[in-house]
Amino acid sequence: MTFDTFITTVQTQIINPLITVLALAAFILFAYGVVEFIRGADNDEKRKIGQRHIIYGLIGLVILFGARTIVSILQKVIDSTQ
Repeated sequence: MTFDTFITTVQTQIINPLITVLALAAFILFAYGVVEFIRGADNDEKRKIGQRHIIYGLIGLVILFGARTIVSILQKVIDSTQ
């Protein structure tokens, strides 16, 4: 197994599914925060908690999409060096 095929295998078998699962978790946290925010419309503390979950979910999604982009760029660089 060459280094190139090893990297491709790791990307397709481990990194991509892991990023997908983490992105799903971040989206669920975001959606839960929205529901919490709406349900707690009359309570400042519940709205703050919901807002915090929304922000954490969005930050997670941005980080994960950035990670996916970085992995894609690295793969293209490795492919172009051959």
